[in-house]
Amino acid sequence: MKRTSISTRVFVYGTLLSGEPNHGLLRGARLVGSARTLPRFTLYDYGPFPALASGGKHAVAGELYEVDAVMLAALDRLEGHPCFYERTSIALDGAGRVEAYLFPKGRLAGRLIIESGSWRTHLKEKKSW
Repeated sequence: MKRTSISTRVFVYGTLLSGEPNHGLLRGARLVGSARTLPRFTLYDYGPFPALASGGKHAVAGELYEVDAVMLAALDRLEGHPCFYERTSIALDGAGRVEAYLFPKGRLAGRLIIESGSWRTHLKEKKSW
């Protein structure tokens, strides 16, 4: 009997992006491509990483990957799902529904909003402050 691997599409927008510190966890995942959320979110600076929250007017930039169940479990551990971040189904612009890690908006009071919707752009801007 042939085993089939079920894959999940996951949108990443911060430290899991290619070239960022946690990207190694996605080794072996299939990069679907660059992606963007619909303009219904807010991206916050949470210090060493960003936090994506539902509600808002920003389209957030990131990458879309297909991961297997083992890799999804590893991502859940990294993101502290469901206690720190919560893995949630969201709609991407032109790519349908995918999984993404959202942060509870109530814990983001006073945090800087990343107006560009891009963690990479924000990191470049921070270096020039």
